[in-house]
This record gives sequence, C-alpha cells and structure tokens, in this order.
Amino acid sequence: MASKPKHPYTIVRGGKLLDIAKRKAAPADILIKGDTIAEIGRPGLAAPAGAAVIDAKNRLMHPGLINAHTHSPGNLGKGMGDLWSLELLLTASSWINGGRTLEDKHLSAMIGAAEMVMKGCTAAYDLAAEFPLPSVDGLSAMAKAYEEVGMRAVLAPMVADITFFEAIPGLMERLSPALQKEVESFRYAPWKAITRQMDKALQKWPFEKVMLAVAPTIPHHCSDDFLIACRDLAREYEVGIHSHVAESKVQVVAGYKRYGTSLAAHMDGLGLISERFTVAHGVWLDGEDMKRLGDRGASVAHNPGSNMRLGNGLADMRAMLRADINVGIGTDGANCSDNQNMYEAMRHASFSSKVQGPDVERWITTAEVLRAATEGSARALGLQEQIGRIAPGYKADIVFLDLHHINWIPTNDPVNALVHTEDGTAVHSVMIGGRMVVEDHKLLTVDLARLASKVEESRLRREKITAPAKMLYDRLEKVVGTFCPGLAKAPLHIHRFGASHHHH
Repeated sequence: MASKPKHPYTIVRGGKLLDIAKRKAAPADILIKGDTIAEIGRPGLAAPAGAAVIDAKNRLMHPGLINAHTHSPGNLGKGMGDLWSLELLLTASSWINGGRTLEDKHLSAMIGAAEMVMKGCTAAYDLAAEFPLPSVDGLSAMAKAYEEVGMRAVLAPMVADITFFEAIPGLMERLSPALQKEVESFRYAPWKAITRQMDKALQKWPFEKVMLAVAPTIPHHCSDDFLIACRDLAREYEVGIHSHVAESKVQVVAGYKRYGTSLAAHMDGLGLISERFTVAHGVWLDGEDMKRLGDRGASVAHNPGSNMRLGNGLADMRAMLRADINVGIGTDGANCSDNQNMYEAMRHASFSSKVQGPDVERWITTAEVLRAATEGSARALGLQEQIGRIAPGYKADIVFLDLHHINWIPTNDPVNALVHTEDGTAVHSVMIGGRMVVEDHKLLTVDLARLASKVEESRLRREKITAPAKMLYDRLEKVVGTFCPGLAKAPLHIHRFGASHHHH
C-alpha cells in the first residue's frame, strides 16, 4: 500500500459534481480529510494550509460505482465459452476453474480489481469459490489482490455441499453409469468441514478494506443443515449472506420439486432472509417472493448482462422496487458476462427494463439505475453509511470523467449520459479513500504488462491440467444441454424469457 499522505488534507478544485436529483453537474470543491470527505462547497472553498491540491478542471465527478455481484475466480475464465446456459456453465466449472494454485487465485482477483477500477468501480461484492472447500490462505490471497490494487471488497466464500448433478432432480439418472462415476470427482467437502474453514477466516480476518461475508451458492445445492450453519455464522459475526436465488427457471422448477415451495420461501422458512441478505439475480422471483424479500429489508443484486448472456431471461426490476426491495447492480463473473464494466451493467439494466412491454411508466429510469449502482449496491454490501455517495462523512471514493472526451461532447443530462453513453473510456482518474488509484487513464498500483505475462504462464499451465476436464465437459454437455432446457419448458406461473417458448 502507498504510504499515508504527509498532510491529512486534500482539496479537489475545479470539478463538476454530479447531482442525481437535479440531473446536473455543477462546479464544486471537495475537501477531504484522510480517507473521508470533510466538506463540499462552492469553488474557492477554504482549505487548511498545506493541503494537497487536485486539479479537477473539465472533469465530471461521480461516486465510485459499486459492483453488487461478481466472482473473482471467473476472471481467468474470461471468454472461455459461448453458448452456455447457467446449467452448462456450472457443468463446465472444473474445466474453467481447475488446477488453481494460490497464486492463480491472487492473479484472478487482481485482473478483476484492475478492470473494475479502470472502469470507474471502487467496491465489489465478490463471491469467490475454492474447491473442494474455502481456505484462509485462498481468501487472503484474493483479499491481498484487492488491497494491492487499492479497491474495496466484500469477499464471500461461495460454498455448497451438494453437487449440481445431485441438486437437479432426475439429472443424475440421465447420466450413463460411467459418467455418474466421473462426476463423483466433483464432490465437495462435508458441510461441517466447510463451516469450520469459514469460521476460521471470520475469527481473525486482518484486512481493513476487504470484509468477509457468507455465500451458500444456490439454496438447493446446500443441505438445510448447511444453510442453517451459514445463517448462524452470519449472525454470529454480523456479516452478509449472499445466494443465487431463482437465477434460472431450472432452479425454480428444481426448488418446487425438492421443497414444494419457491427457493426464497424455503430460505425464509430457515430464517436466512434479513436486511443482511442479498439475492443474486432473482430473475424468476414471483410477486410473493418479492414481497417477502421487501418486508425483510433484503437486497437483490441485479445482473442484467449475465441474465441475457446465460439465457436466464429478464429480471423485473420495477416489480422489485415496488416491493420495497433494495436493488443493487452487478456484472457477474467474467466467465459468464465476460467483462467487469459497471457502466455497461447500468446500460443493460436500463435497456432490459425497456424491452419488457409497452407501459412506459413501468420502465426503469436512468436515475433509478444510477442510484442502484451506487447507493443500492452500497447497501447490499452493508456499507451504505460509508460509500455510494459523494457527501460529508462518506469515504472519498470519486470517479473523475474527462468532459473533453467524445462521450461527453455535448453534456446535456449527465445522469442519462452516465447510464446510456459512458462506457468506461472517459474515466480519467479514480480516487478510493482519498488516494488516487487511476490517474490520467493509467492504473498506478499494478504493472499490467507484468500481470499479462504472469497470467499467460498460468493459462498455459492450467490448459494442460484441465484438458481431461474439458473432455468430460464435452460429454456431459450433451446430457445437461438437453435435460435442463426440458425442465425449463415446464409450466410456471411467471414468464421471464425474452420471447415465448414456441420455436418451430
């Protein structure tokens, strides 16, 4: 980490500060003490003698975007597949994620953190998986990567004790006896061993800007005993719980077969849903599920790019907001969304609401999207009192966009432009906790050329190791790729696909 500045004060002068409510960016100076915003005032705001001065002339200043849902292990799997549903992605996980060393886990987290900060994102909720169970060393290696880049994160070990093949009713029976034997190798550690590892990490976690949370990956991939253990850990350590709930129609159909209820109802029955709970995706939540989540003060991490990319459909963000659910915006992992660009995630959130029907008043506005990607995501991370706004008492996490960049010529409505025009290329500088992490389009904390060569070495090494897993995937894909779409054609009382089912 960079050494502490010699003087505790920094003054940012000459920039234009975004005001979402007024849809304007007006000149303002920002006084920062340490890592926190002390005062915002008119140009010429008084600052203590000796304060460091940052010239923000011709810059638009907006709060750092906050990624409500990603997976750092996905970064090494960037662009590895094309036509995969969620269920095929899960089938491919030992091919995509196999052969990982401690250094690979560190590198993968660093790739994502570097991309996020370069694209105006200053904090993320990272659901990171390790096989067959999480480790303190692995989590620390990922946390160090965020720390080295200079970014905030909530890191949640993603855990399960039931394999995907056991979790989907009827799927195992479709596999040949030979394939059934092979998928035995996907088995996780027993839930008590996994719980012990999470407890160990939570007990003495030394990182300041990286916090921990708990992520039972998908409800029906966890035994009820394990879900209860996750609930109790989160309560004991006062951390968040994050789970993929009703991401795909297949999950919902599997949930009804297994529990006789929706996935959200089942988790609520076990006491997991509270204001510390975040649903990832929630594409196939119905009205009752949404009411339940809203009543409990829970959040949804809305990942519209991933939902389209994996063919899961179009989540109903308007219905979520009407049910009083806190909505944050996420990119999802780079192996199923292929970038970590929060500006693009915002654009998708706007566009995917606007293709859902002709009632314009149901469409999500750009202001709602921008609030979700800042304040909404901050609340999902449990950091709503520290980040998500540029205001006194909040951390100085500020993105500076170049108003002379073509994206901002002309600047009409800055809220619309942030959501519909900006793509990350106008990001000039990024400050996190009062410290510049990106300046003049350059990442100051990481040597990208060195990162690239290390990652290429890793890729070549793992390509050899995972070759058998790739061959196994090719065999499993034929079964999963027909069985799961079959389940997804079952009748359900809600419809979230982008078109009707009937293709002839």
